[in-house]
Amino acid sequence: MTRPLDNFAAALTFLLCVVWGFNQVITKAALADVGPIAQTGVRSAIGVVCVVLFAIQTKRRIFRFDGTEAAGALAGLLFTLEFIGLFESLRWTTAARSVVFLYASPFFVALGTVAVLKAERPSPVQWAGLTLAFLGVAYGLLGRAPGGGWIGDMLALLAAALWGATTVIIKATPLRRADPLKVLLYQIAAAALIAPFAMWAFGEPAPSRLSAGTMAELLWQGVVVVGLSYATWFWLLGRYPAPQLAAFTLVSPLVGVFAGWLVFGEAVTPGFAVAIALVVSGVALVNWPRKPAAFRAAPRDPG
Repeated sequence: MTRPLDNFAAALTFLLCVVWGFNQVITKAALADVGPIAQTGVRSAIGVVCVVLFAIQTKRRIFRFDGTEAAGALAGLLFTLEFIGLFESLRWTTAARSVVFLYASPFFVALGTVAVLKAERPSPVQWAGLTLAFLGVAYGLLGRAPGGGWIGDMLALLAAALWGATTVIIKATPLRRADPLKVLLYQIAAAALIAPFAMWAFGEPAPSRLSAGTMAELLWQGVVVVGLSYATWFWLLGRYPAPQLAAFTLVSPLVGVFAGWLVFGEAVTPGFAVAIALVVSGVALVNWPRKPAAFRAAPRDPG
């Protein structure tokens, strides 16, 4: 039984979105010592430990076969590729551009729902939002900015597409009836298992010398972002209306842009500011409530 969003839930959700928005900056800072594939694996492995401990503590029955294994493996593979692409994008573009392009994922979810989920097709208002988001992405790609690059921008956009594909897989398979914590565990467990083989295949060197700062950054990603923040997000989803919570995710790309400027001095050109406004406005319309509730992104933020 959900309850109206109260001040505590609103403040907690806002805090989570700030954490997710800053994560691109933290990831980019750690790239000096730990490659994108290694970061994907390490943070996911730490997150697995946190989620398993949380599930045991709360007596969640997620450690049994229930017919979701195949879909879970596919979602896990897409999740792994998404974060490898997203973290790799930070080598080639700014944290601000990466996080804004990532939040174009609802556009790809819409394409998937049109093809696969006829009952969840976007409403006219949501299509208008998707159009704005698409225009924002296109405008952002056309405009150049200091520190930005086509390779990084396209990798971030690919991560958005993979996030969208994961969302559709979750909605179109038995995963939609599974415990959200189990769905998360499928994804981060797959990333933890696949990452070492991906590092070997792509020749990414294993981390050797980690500074205290880098170790703190990895622990932050694994414990706070993947473990604590996602568990808290699912707790909120079980008690408060999802559309009201989803509206707060608009904070994340704005925080990401601010964090990029604050930490790395990343410039926000007037053209990219327009792109940000279009993407954020578009996502706001995509999350516009309707009856019956139809199109909505999956309850997971790729922080």
